[in-house]
This record gives sequence, structure tokens and C-alpha cells, in this order.
Amino acid sequence: MTDGTSIKHIAFIMDGNGRWAKKRHMPREFGHKAGSETFENIVNYCYDIGIGAITVYAFSTENWKRPQKEIEAIFSLFSFYIDHYVEKIGKRNVRIIFIGDRSPFSAELVRRMENVEEKTSKNERILYVGINYGARAEICAAVNGLIAEGKTNVTEEDISARVYTHLSPDPDLIVRTGGEYRLSNFLLWQSAYSELYITDTLWPDMTGDDVDKAVEEFKRRNRRYGGL
Repeated sequence: MTDGTSIKHIAFIMDGNGRWAKKRHMPREFGHKAGSETFENIVNYCYDIGIGAITVYAFSTENWKRPQKEIEAIFSLFSFYIDHYVEKIGKRNVRIIFIGDRSPFSAELVRRMENVEEKTSKNERILYVGINYGARAEICAAVNGLIAEGKTNVTEEDISARVYTHLSPDPDLIVRTGGEYRLSNFLLWQSAYSELYITDTLWPDMTGDDVDKAVEEFKRRNRRYGGL
């Protein structure tokens, strides 16, 4: 177990559930179930090594293009974890915040999400769960909110104060599993100076040892922020 306290905020693009299932000649939904179990393990591990804020990309605004059966399986798991995980995570002093556009969701699901957020709102650690999340839409929402308030000159600081993750520093490290080299509309504003770590490991196979490798690689990076 490595020391992750040099990282204040880590983010995960949890990619590879479908490919993991395909390798085992199983339906994609099987991979999402395995991935949800990995999610719980990895989040807990990150808190154990001292990282205070975590963002996970659970379902993007583009994921609605997937087969309906797969979408239903993802939201069934999401519904289960709202109830299952909140009891556990509350004991670890973790605040859960769902980030993304909730307008397509049922009133009942939105109520349950809000209940979780309220129930954990006093906790110090933070877990941001991106559900129907898209970074371009997030930036548009931030700017439109500022315009609605009467802003005529929007600054970088204004937008940073309005993005979904404004309660935490921008991510120090973004980890993408599954070997793809792109951000896929994830935290575009917040990732301006984030370090990126790409691994071929598929998300369901991700372990604490893999997190350690990412953290150790982060420690070797020289973050110059445009300087020398």
C-alpha cells in the first residue's frame, strides 16, 4: 500500500467493463456488475491511502446511444448502489455528490439521489459520481447560470466556482483504464493541469496495486503548470 496523500483529488474513467465480459463470453451487463464491485473496492482503497476526493465516470451523456438492455442494467446497478453503498460510505466520513444532468431521470430516482446527498452532506471526504455527465454540458450550465445571475463578463474563476466539483481542488490525477488515450468529455475544465495515467487493465480487473502504480507514477511527474 502506497501513500496517496500527495494527491488531493483523483478521478477515474472506468473503461472496459464490456470488453471484460466479452473475453469471458458473457453479456456486457455481466461486466458492469463486476465493474460496480471494483468501484466499491477502489474507492475504499483510495480513501485508505489518504486521498480525500474521488470522481468516477459512471454514465456519460453519450452512453444513451448504447443498447437499451445495457442501459437498463447500468441503471439497475446504480439504483441498487444508491441504497447499498450509502450506508457503508457514510461510516467512512464520505460525502456523495452526483454530478450531471438529472432531467432524464424519474422523480423517484432524483429524490433518492437528493436524499443520499443530504444524508452525507456533513462528511469531509467527497465522492463525485458522474451520472448522465458530460463536461461540455457542465461548462454550458455553469456559464448559463452565471448569465442568469446577471453576469456580463465571465471569468475563469467564475466558471471554476460553478462546475460540479467546485468543492474540491481540480483533479491531480486522472486514471483511465482499458487502454484508450482520450478524455471522452470528462472533466474538461478541471483537467487543464491534471496528470493523465492510462492503463491497459480493464476496469473490473483494477486493484489497489494498480492504484499504487498510478500514484507512484504521479509522484515521478514534474508538474510545472506552464513554468520551467
